[in-house]
Amino acid sequence: MATAIFAGGCFWCMEFAFSFLGAQTKVGYTGGTKDSPTYQEVCSGTTGHREAIEITYHPESLSYERLLEVFFQNIDPTDDSGQFYDRGEQYRTAIFYTDETQKQLALEAKARLIASGIFPHIETKILPAKKFWYAEDYHQKYYKKCPKQFQSYHRASGREATVKRFWQGYENFRLFPERQPYWLGYQKPDRELLKATLTPLSYQVTQTNGTEPPFDNEYWNNHQAGIYVDVVSGEPLFSSLDKFDSGTGWPSFTQPLEPQNIVTRIDTSHGMTRTEVRSRHADSHLGHLFPDNTPTGFRYCINSAALRFIPKSELTRLGYSAYLKLFAK
Repeated sequence: MATAIFAGGCFWCMEFAFSFLGAQTKVGYTGGTKDSPTYQEVCSGTTGHREAIEITYHPESLSYERLLEVFFQNIDPTDDSGQFYDRGEQYRTAIFYTDETQKQLALEAKARLIASGIFPHIETKILPAKKFWYAEDYHQKYYKKCPKQFQSYHRASGREATVKRFWQGYENFRLFPERQPYWLGYQKPDRELLKATLTPLSYQVTQTNGTEPPFDNEYWNNHQAGIYVDVVSGEPLFSSLDKFDSGTGWPSFTQPLEPQNIVTRIDTSHGMTRTEVRSRHADSHLGHLFPDNTPTGFRYCINSAALRFIPKSELTRLGYSAYLKLFAK
């Protein structure tokens, strides 16, 4: 396992930005001089610490290059006095590298962005990592604990509008274009890390072939435009364009978005013979395939807990810009 540390302003927003990758995250404070700082002390601007996020990830399944892409797609690197609504030294951006490889990749990313012209200048510092002090419990996964308050703050902060303005016209830009998608060559981490990063239901479904209740799951009635990816690896699986209301209470699709990411096998559990559907790179249990009266003759009946939905508006920011063309009309 490896560790990455980024400061990008409000750490609630940064943890939310990285939540889509399925890595283990903690928010806290780093870069300063005071031991065991409190939130109030850091907010005073006297500790030298910045609000930051610590990411624990498996380099063979999630690259540092991908983390750098997500970082720069969610900040204003031109602002050296804070981030968006939040002002002060504690909200300044920085990449805290933990080894020389991270340092070189961060420098390369910064140089590529300067050359791209997306930002007129970049003030984000690249600094050696210092001790990371975990923030108080109520700050951890704040976007999950207090979703309404978080979404209200996130919109009002100006982050979404500013980031969108910077990247308009650069939807297909890749910071490391020669790098293959991070889910290719994915190697599943051990079960303890999966338990720490997945919800109990997602773990039960993907790792123990469980089934969630019908009509009481996240995506069965979702009508937004976007794609559905594996909750474990992020590999693209299905598109909203192929989703339909099957009346079963589970997300149903007429065909996969990326057939090469789908594996089927015979399932004889529970006294039945069915066709199980699994993801190729993460080997997650997704659901089952049935014959049905659809244009393709099939229904992919999939558990919401095995999926992560990426709305059309987030495709570029989260590294799926290649699928924007699906929704061009």
